[in-house]
Amino acid sequence: MSQQNYEVTHVTGGVPIKTWTRGVHFEEEARQQLINLSRLPFIHKWIAAMPDVHYGKGATIGSVVATFNAIIPAAVGVDIGCGMMAVKTAIRAGQLPDSLRDVRHAIERAVPHGREHNRGGRDKGAWGELPDDVAKVWAAELSEPFAQLCEKYKLLKNTNNANHLGTLGTGNHFIEVCLDESDCVWVMLHSGSRGVGNRIGMHFIELAQKEMQRWQIQLPDRDLAYLPEGSQYFADYVQAVEWAQHYARLNRELMMKRVLNALSATLALDFDAQLMAVNCHHNYVSREHHYGKNVLVTRKGAVRARLDEWGIIPGSMGAKSFIVRGLGNEESFCSCSHGAGRIMSRTAAKKRVSIEEHIAATEGVECRKDLSVIDETPAAYKPIEAVMQAQSDLVEIMHTLKQVVCVKG
Repeated sequence: MSQQNYEVTHVTGGVPIKTWTRGVHFEEEARQQLINLSRLPFIHKWIAAMPDVHYGKGATIGSVVATFNAIIPAAVGVDIGCGMMAVKTAIRAGQLPDSLRDVRHAIERAVPHGREHNRGGRDKGAWGELPDDVAKVWAAELSEPFAQLCEKYKLLKNTNNANHLGTLGTGNHFIEVCLDESDCVWVMLHSGSRGVGNRIGMHFIELAQKEMQRWQIQLPDRDLAYLPEGSQYFADYVQAVEWAQHYARLNRELMMKRVLNALSATLALDFDAQLMAVNCHHNYVSREHHYGKNVLVTRKGAVRARLDEWGIIPGSMGAKSFIVRGLGNEESFCSCSHGAGRIMSRTAAKKRVSIEEHIAATEGVECRKDLSVIDETPAAYKPIEAVMQAQSDLVEIMHTLKQVVCVKG
């Protein structure tokens, strides 16, 4: 393993904060969020901050938090189970056509994406009528446990649940066709638990905040409200989160099958897509064992990187992405970054980056190059090469990918 890259901040009244941020931007607002988090009474050992760390709602994006007998719903976030999937295919770069516009359009037709606010009309990012493959997965894997959740939390029924399964979403969610260092074609995508996961997250954040008021617990930030194990809502939240995380994984798998089929049909190629597949969460909570204790580890914008565990670290829509193998570094609770991390807010990106700059930054990528995607432009993110250098003691790069097609939500 290479030399340790982290720095330690000692916090008065809190646990230390270990940050893998050498050579990358680390905003003061995010630093203060981590300090607030470190002062909660149930944190195990320290807080770990990944090099893509940036300010988030309630809890910092790019944070890894191990806790005793308590969960902070906002530290998991509202895109529960959000993560990445990548598949290596047997297609070679030379088999792709000169123009990839038809490929992009085929993917856009195969997978609902984006969102349309049209007052009572169907959301273009949801299914109108469930396709058979989606309906079968919903019925076999998700329907019954969801009905059990709805018995306790009736508001979950009125969500986009089944009709969002196998759909991409908006914002930083994407589908890409990429080439690796050997000119092999990969398909990579990023999405989570969609509308129903968002509603679960929001509802339990609100419940935790009400519990803090009821118990008269003062917090440095009300979004750090927590649910102690054994309390009224803790078990329900764990059940709901586990369901949403399973939904998110299946969501990615369904989209991947549709994208691969679209690619095969458009290129008129039958190809092997089972050469390698990686599917990993980066907004989630799991029970793990670290430093002699059984703890709950919450990763908000971080990927688990146990020894020899595979993960995905994407760059922006004009930058490289990386398939990595974990080095099992316990100092980070066996974690790494989930991407490059934002350096500009969406509002700032829209104000500061011109359409000409965006077009130049995405040269060679078949993607939308209009004002609607300026908030996702490469300049809005930290340089992915610097992010990877800052965590060289956490992961080993196995494959380097560069997108040639990018579909944004």
